[in-house]
Amino acid sequence: MSEKWTTADIPVQQGRVAVVTGANTGLGYETARALAERGASVVLAVRDVEKGERAASRMTGDVTVQALDLTSLASIRAGAAALRSRLDRIDLLINNAGVMYTPKQTTRDGFELQFGTNHLGHFALTGLLLDLMLPVPGSRVVTVSSTGHRIRAAIHFDDLQWERSYGRAAAYGQSKLANLMFTYELQRRLAPHGTTVAVAAHPGMSSTELARNTPAAFRVPLTWLAPVITQTPAMGALPTLRAATDPAVLGGQYYGPGGRNEVKGHPRLVTSSPQSYDVAVQQRLWAVSEDLSGVRFPVVQAERTAFPRTP
Repeated sequence: MSEKWTTADIPVQQGRVAVVTGANTGLGYETARALAERGASVVLAVRDVEKGERAASRMTGDVTVQALDLTSLASIRAGAAALRSRLDRIDLLINNAGVMYTPKQTTRDGFELQFGTNHLGHFALTGLLLDLMLPVPGSRVVTVSSTGHRIRAAIHFDDLQWERSYGRAAAYGQSKLANLMFTYELQRRLAPHGTTVAVAAHPGMSSTELARNTPAAFRVPLTWLAPVITQTPAMGALPTLRAATDPAVLGGQYYGPGGRNEVKGHPRLVTSSPQSYDVAVQQRLWAVSEDLSGVRFPVVQAERTAFPRTP
């Protein structure tokens, strides 16, 4: 395997089924496109079906579209039911969709938008689809986090929905930290089954529509610095693709760009923040997420053991 891992290193995906959320643009589009080109049957799970169809038309291979709005538990349940009716297996679930630095808003179920979309939406979707993955050897749940999980980030159990005060960067950080904690706790629960694994990835600084809500004070400096500190969506998708397809990947690992400060570069194994490995917080977040989403996972209760950090 090349040290500079690229899409050329993706093994043939013929016969595999991949569901990619937020796949009509940016990182999700590049992830889905690469998987389809390597032979996977890919489902673009998107909020806007028309945009999804246009994206699918630009891809080569077996690509279909499924309506899925991660800001609505009803839509998530309907989308999962539709996927269950048309698929008999899922090899890859790529939890890619997300929002970033949004003004204070809520989902249709009253959750803070970033936490509700980035974490709770994917938590619910994974739980509703997991039994299509458990019988499939080598299946993977890949959840996209961010270096933002280190910035002003904590799981604010006393105000998860930011009702008392709201900071868009801190709320984003909480949601991305939750993505990692979900991955690590899910892996702990999956381990006894031995078929499906949970892995996380982050794209570094990629030039996508996700940053459209960046506060105005930072927008101009970022525009000037973009050529230096950002990479293309195709490069930003590589950590996700490696996490999803590299045969050497292990459950509970985290992949990101290999350059300085993980801003850009070819994907490699990286380490998340110390607090992301806190088992007690992971398990408390899991319990709260089950209560908020109403979704219970078809996996055994995890033992209260520490999850090893990756180097």
